[in-house]
Amino acid sequence: MSFVKEFKEFAMKGNMMDLAIGVIIGGAFGKIISSLVTDVIMPPIGLLLGGIDFRALVIKIGTATMTIGNFINAVIDFVIIALVIFLMIKAMNKMKRKQEEKPAAAPKQSEEIKLLKEIRDLLKKK
Repeated sequence: MSFVKEFKEFAMKGNMMDLAIGVIIGGAFGKIISSLVTDVIMPPIGLLLGGIDFRALVIKIGTATMTIGNFINAVIDFVIIALVIFLMIKAMNKMKRKQEEKPAAAPKQSEEIKLLKEIRDLLKKK
């Protein structure tokens, strides 16, 4: 099998395509959450803490500058994304359990089967 053909077979597998779509959507979701944290959540928190702008929060050690505010934003991003993923997986597991709990519907019996059962029952009575 040629390298190109083998790679094409690998890349076109269903799981690989699902993974690629998940990574793309996850990247876009990450940008939305980052904006939510940076632009919506952190400004009110900064006001509550005395007008602190977390993006400007830095610690200087000699000539080195540590941007602690960016780190705080990244931690909050992570917590929100982890919480959303947890809630999604929890909901999926709940739906899966409900689906597993449903008893399988009894298959419909054909008229021939019903007739044969009636004959069997009548023969048992004799």
